[in-house]
Amino acid sequence: MASILDEYEDSLHRSVSVQQSRASVGIPHSGYVNARLEKETPIFNKQRIDFAPPEKINSLVVSSNQLCMSLGKDTLLRIDLGKPDEPNQVELGRKDEARVYKMFLDHTGSHLLIALNTSECLYLNRSVQKVRALSRWKGHLIESVGWNKFLGSETNTGPILVGTSQGQIYEAEISVSEGSLFSTNPDQYFRQVYTLEEESGPAPVCCLEIERGIEGKFFIIATTRKRLFQFVGKVPEGTEQQGFSSIFAVHADHLPSFREFPANLGFSEIAFYTPKLRSNPRSFAWMMGNGVLYGTLDCSRPDSILSDERVWVYPSDIDITVNKPISIVLTQFHFLLLLPDRVKAVCTLNGQVVFQDLFLEKFGSLTRMIKDPTVQQIWIHTEKVVFRYHVQRESRDVWKMYMNMNKFDLAKEYCKDRPECLDIVLAKEAEHCFQNKRYLDSAKCYALTQNYFEEIALKFIEAKQEEALMEFLIKKLSNLKPSEKTQTTLLTTWLTELYLNWLGILQGDPSQRNLYLDTREKFRTFLSSPKNKDCLFNNRASIYELLASHGDTEHMVYFAVIMQDYERVVAHHCQHDEYDEALNVLSRHRDEKLFYKFSPVLIQHIPKKVVDAWISMGSRLDARNLIPALVNYSQSASTQQINEAIRYMEFCVYQLEETQQAIHNYLLSLYALCRPDSLLSYLEQAGTNPNRIHYDLKYALRLCAEHGHHHACVHIYKVMELYEEAVDLALQVDVDLAKSCADLPEDDEELRKKLWLKIARHVVQEEKDVKKAMACLSSCALLKIEDVLPFFPDFVTIDHFKEAICNSLEDYNKHIEELKREMEEATQSAKRIREDIQEMRNKYGSVEPQEKCAACDFPLLNRPFYLFLCGHMFHYDCLLQAVFPNLPAYKQAKLEDLQKKLAATSQPSKSHHRPKDADTISLGKGQQSREQIKADIDDIVAAECVYCGELMIRSIDKPFIDPQKYEEEMQSWL
Repeated sequence: MASILDEYEDSLHRSVSVQQSRASVGIPHSGYVNARLEKETPIFNKQRIDFAPPEKINSLVVSSNQLCMSLGKDTLLRIDLGKPDEPNQVELGRKDEARVYKMFLDHTGSHLLIALNTSECLYLNRSVQKVRALSRWKGHLIESVGWNKFLGSETNTGPILVGTSQGQIYEAEISVSEGSLFSTNPDQYFRQVYTLEEESGPAPVCCLEIERGIEGKFFIIATTRKRLFQFVGKVPEGTEQQGFSSIFAVHADHLPSFREFPANLGFSEIAFYTPKLRSNPRSFAWMMGNGVLYGTLDCSRPDSILSDERVWVYPSDIDITVNKPISIVLTQFHFLLLLPDRVKAVCTLNGQVVFQDLFLEKFGSLTRMIKDPTVQQIWIHTEKVVFRYHVQRESRDVWKMYMNMNKFDLAKEYCKDRPECLDIVLAKEAEHCFQNKRYLDSAKCYALTQNYFEEIALKFIEAKQEEALMEFLIKKLSNLKPSEKTQTTLLTTWLTELYLNWLGILQGDPSQRNLYLDTREKFRTFLSSPKNKDCLFNNRASIYELLASHGDTEHMVYFAVIMQDYERVVAHHCQHDEYDEALNVLSRHRDEKLFYKFSPVLIQHIPKKVVDAWISMGSRLDARNLIPALVNYSQSASTQQINEAIRYMEFCVYQLEETQQAIHNYLLSLYALCRPDSLLSYLEQAGTNPNRIHYDLKYALRLCAEHGHHHACVHIYKVMELYEEAVDLALQVDVDLAKSCADLPEDDEELRKKLWLKIARHVVQEEKDVKKAMACLSSCALLKIEDVLPFFPDFVTIDHFKEAICNSLEDYNKHIEELKREMEEATQSAKRIREDIQEMRNKYGSVEPQEKCAACDFPLLNRPFYLFLCGHMFHYDCLLQAVFPNLPAYKQAKLEDLQKKLAATSQPSKSHHRPKDADTISLGKGQQSREQIKADIDDIVAAECVYCGELMIRSIDKPFIDPQKYEEEMQSWL
């Protein structure tokens, strides 16, 4: 396998040249086609509003989709852009020469301030039609308004800041009463809080902005023609309605921090970009004499919220003395400058002019540019025309700018939905990291690109960066689809080879111990990864070869465990004499087949632990499959070690209640070999019923005979009912044992007598003990003295059994007297029977004419009938019908046969006369007479009363309705 990988690495050099030749003829390396399928719309898409003003436009403001414009001298036009066909016109009602100087509309589009060139200020709420003068504001030419975005509502502005042309900053509040709108003056208060100055004295307050930071901190930005001031202070929680006087009071004795530029446009303007309404702005752009100062806003900073400041200097085509900028607006990535005849868009990322739109002279000079922060639309107007710019997909090319600035994270953020662009960014980042020797980061990025695999792999190989190459292969492997099995196999095998090489290098260097442990953990994570499991399993033979070629037995075992190849793990431990470890693996995974395979080896070395493991497995193991291991072990082991085999066999027999004959036979052989004391108790516990004994009786008999266990043999003979053999063998051991065997055939007196004679002969002839022989006579009632006498020698004196002879003669006398008494009793009994028979012949009963059959309830005398001693009377046919179903089958057959014979003897006769004894005439040789047939029928049918006899008692548990006819009977009742 290692040679295959080496060949593959050599082939990379050849494949790279092929890839380069492909690239030279126009094959894109990334796999994406970068052609634009349709012409993209510009980012800033201009639209002329279809509106012809009746008078020239003086001023225009837009906020929250509410547009307000001043027309001519005295007209104010309000348009809800959601309903552009319903404009609202309001007259200012001024009869003097006052004209609109500037207009200010809050973020909600509800409050409109109209500054007049006569140093007056008017107020108009969106919900009313009448303009009101703000009396407290009179005498001040308003240049800017800082709206309160945090406390303002549709009827109340909350504390706001107002800048004048004389440099004063006033705090004011305008409130509209809901009950009677103009019952009170709308301006609640108007008080000065600060004065802005430049080096020459007070300067007009061009712009005001109020922002809130964290922990109750507020930032106020104010600009003059050349300076940008920042006021920072805290407003205690709950006192925001009291205004911002405390913030300005901090700077009463010293100037706040400010930025100043030397050039002067005569005015300045600052724009902010807010991603969402009522959120803090993210960036700013300040248009002043030297250019545009732009950057980001960070409200978490303690003193100044301006961050990442840069200055865009006006290019040569902008002369502040001839065509100076008029207005500025800020979007997410651009700021737009309004010049008298054109609009320029500058990218805030790189300071490049990316868009320029020239307006025709017929529209007149451009007057003002503003942006609606809620819908991100930009409005431009002249005295005659209104234009609107739609900002569309402003971030489409931002990724490229960030990429060129080496800000790859931001670049990826802005092209995550465009895979072809993301691939370019990743490739550029990977190359950048590679050049800066950040090889691991480069590998991670390369793995996510569509660049040629061979080219990248060769690049790391030439740089001798195996760790980075491994990282690249790992990432590439994780990105493969399940269907790419060939690629997965190649990468998995290659990574295994690289890991093993790297581990081999690190293992030999003690100084790299921590790195070795870390790499080993990574390798094990790689081997145990669920995603790689199927591939590793299908190619486990190759992985085993790689591990074996590197001599890495540790990871071979680890890999085998992951693959659940426990057979290999156990075999490894056994080969290295690690028997406890092998048994632990078997016990942990409880695989029966592995127990059967490795038990013969393990029991030779750790018998007790192996038996403990077998017992813990319980019934999951088939003890028959373990017997070969025990047999091999017991043949070469000592008695003490054989006890372990006996322990497991006893567990199987007594705990698991095994009934397999092989198990019982083997236990029996172990008992016969080492534990003769336990042998007899086992046999006795097994019982004497051959059908319930689980060992082989013949095998057991042979085994016990070979080892000379005569008591056990006697017991087996008794179980086999070989009583003669049992007695013969028992007489060699113990006469009492033989006596117990002789009494066993209880139903066969002849055999029992024969067995006792064997015992008596043995006692007389072998032991020559007359007293013991006489004891045998008393132990068995079947033996008589005359049965035993032939066994004695001829010259034995009678004195030893005189008493036995006398007892025998007395027994004979008693028996004769008993027989006489029985004969007399039998004679008397026969006499009484004859008298009873004679009495029965003369017995009769009377039947009244009105008597009825007990079965059918019809008159009894109409048909042949039976009269029973109990008083019940039945017609012959009724009794037959009641008795027949309850007769046994053989009696039913006999009754049917008798009825057929009776019918055959009946001879039809036209004459009313018949012989006197016709019923008694013989029907031929060997045939019954008609009278005899009737008597036999009577014996069956009229043996007992059907109501009072045993027939009624036997039928008590029978159902009233035949189960087979139950359904039919039930249907008949419905």
